[in-house]
Amino acid sequence: MVGITQPRPGEHVNANGVWDLLQNKGKMTVFSLCLLLCADLLDLAVGYLTVTIEPLPPVVVGETVTLKCNFKTDGRLREIVWYRVTDGGTIKQKIFTYDAMFNTNYSHMEDYRRREDLVYQSTVRLPEVRISDNGPYECHVGIYDRATREKVVLASGNVFLTVMSPPNNISVVAENTPAPFSRYQAQNFTLVCTAKGGKPAPSVYFKRDGELIEVISYTQTSSEQGGGSAGVRGARPLISRDLDDTKLQRSLSLLDPEGRVPPPRPYTESTQRLHTQGQQANEPSPATEVIPETVVSREFPRWVHSTDPLYYFSHTNIPQSDGSVVVQARLTWTLNPQLDNDALFSCEVKHPALSMPMQTEVTLAAPKGPKLSMTPTRAKVGDTVRITVQGFQVGSPGNEVFPEPLFTWTRVGGRLLDGSAERDGKELILERVPAELNGSMYRCTAQNPLGSTDTHTRLIVFENPSMMKNTQNQNNGASRVDVLGLTWMALVLTVTVELT
Repeated sequence: MVGITQPRPGEHVNANGVWDLLQNKGKMTVFSLCLLLCADLLDLAVGYLTVTIEPLPPVVVGETVTLKCNFKTDGRLREIVWYRVTDGGTIKQKIFTYDAMFNTNYSHMEDYRRREDLVYQSTVRLPEVRISDNGPYECHVGIYDRATREKVVLASGNVFLTVMSPPNNISVVAENTPAPFSRYQAQNFTLVCTAKGGKPAPSVYFKRDGELIEVISYTQTSSEQGGGSAGVRGARPLISRDLDDTKLQRSLSLLDPEGRVPPPRPYTESTQRLHTQGQQANEPSPATEVIPETVVSREFPRWVHSTDPLYYFSHTNIPQSDGSVVVQARLTWTLNPQLDNDALFSCEVKHPALSMPMQTEVTLAAPKGPKLSMTPTRAKVGDTVRITVQGFQVGSPGNEVFPEPLFTWTRVGGRLLDGSAERDGKELILERVPAELNGSMYRCTAQNPLGSTDTHTRLIVFENPSMMKNTQNQNNGASRVDVLGLTWMALVLTVTVELT
């Protein structure tokens, strides 16, 4: 510590000397004085530099984003560089540079990917942002060192750009279809709603006839397909259009005296009667004949429900490589064809990037008789005949059936041409039909979990002139051989008689 006396009145003070400064400042340590002098010299040499970036709200794919880099300095600007940070901060990719020395700017992206525009030195605009633009960005500002004029002093700021993408596709399908119809056993039914292209993951929910469905959430496992059996909803009686006394009496009448369920009845009337009708068509009639015998199976004994169904809900999120998420939501309940036939189910998707929910809907409907077509329309012996389902009878919603029906082909009173008892698919192919199939009857059964229906068509086979011509030629050839043989025998006998 050095003691300094105050100057006397009228004494001159030398402000340029350190000793005079010590004499005029009172008591001060030499160390404190050195710190003041060093700080003053450092400030004069380096100056100051601060960088800040305004935070960005989430943006939607296709919008334009402006990245603003604000900086303050009393130094001389050298450059401003924008970086895009990827792989968790391990990689920094230059996207734009402003060179203050030459007053130029340029993009570091390839020409075909160049989308950045420099607005004003430190401000960059990204038009039509994509999901891939999501992530952190950094702005680096450099100024010249005042002391050497060769070194550059750097400071940086960062901002995170959040890019949202609404779902671009939603769809509803029935799980495990096509599936058969069961008249005597209740079965679970599942609707699957898939929303693709959303970022972040959207929320998905189901409605029935325009009303939100109360669901029981569960986690689906490989061995659990239909949820549990606990209930949370109250009961209500079936409305009159769904179940009347006639249907209930017909259902109960199918039980045997001991209360057991008899074996399932065939979908149509007796096979013998149908076969008899087919045999009546001995005379070839024009092309094919559609038999109006369509029966919709709507008997549901033993398991008619008197309460609201319990709906079980689950969903899974599947991340995609582009950053979006595919959401699959499942709604499972015990199907009641008397209640669920013609019911309208809709899947709605909410997302922050959407002003209103997206929606897709389906109407459950049992088949109402398929329309069949046969080619060729005038089948001849030896032709390949195709019987195809063209659609359904008018009356089903949109003339469509949901879920997808299962089509099964059988021949009334016998096996199919290839020897099989039945064949699945929308088309039945009969290759090189023989004349024996003339008048044969074929049944197409269309069924889904809501019901089944049968349609019959009769195959009329006409004679094939080309085949008949070949047969006649073969017969004519055989007759010529016989005539020549008889002629030679007569000549031989004549010569023998003359010689004897």
